[in-house]
Amino acid sequence: MATDARESRENAAGGREGSPDGGAGTPRDAALPPSGRADDLALFHLLRAVTVEYGLRQNEFAAAHGMHPTDVRALVCLLDAERAGTPATAGLVATGLGLNSAGTTAVLDRLESLGLIARTRDPQDRRRVLLTVEDRAKTLGRQWFGPLIARTTAPLRDFDENQLGAIRLFLESALGALAEDAPGPVSAPGRGRRGGSPRSNPR
Repeated sequence: MATDARESRENAAGGREGSPDGGAGTPRDAALPPSGRADDLALFHLLRAVTVEYGLRQNEFAAAHGMHPTDVRALVCLLDAERAGTPATAGLVATGLGLNSAGTTAVLDRLESLGLIARTRDPQDRRRVLLTVEDRAKTLGRQWFGPLIARTTAPLRDFDENQLGAIRLFLESALGALAEDAPGPVSAPGRGRRGGSPRSNPR
């Protein structure tokens, strides 16, 4: 597993020989993004390395608490909805993760059995089931990811508003570009795919 993690980091940082996204061994002109600037591709590789590294931290959190990585992404999706004041339903999770109905049910069943989410009837529409993240899940998340978030965001204190705005604009644009290529629904992990990989909420 350590070897796999190291290879993931190396591939994310610079790409492998002949990689389709411009790794070593790819002709220089083919490796450059539409802007023609090598620095743009270097930034993309840095962004990819960050997402891979964060994904590894999520996987470690999942393994330590008896979850599948997709379960963690579902929790993130529900927490995002809570912060936004959006009612959280199974449909919201399915859309956010790119899962089909059966896959979504499997994920939510696991989270409920672990005491990490609760299902309740919508008082305004008894046909609709709402999902809430239990305090236990939030506590586990703060304990595990709190120090990581603090270390990651610490350098931002030295950036001015213009720099922060540029970073935010780039990340929002990157998120939008990735969302354009979102895959179709997939089955629950371990039960076969219907196309693509589950989408995690990147926020």
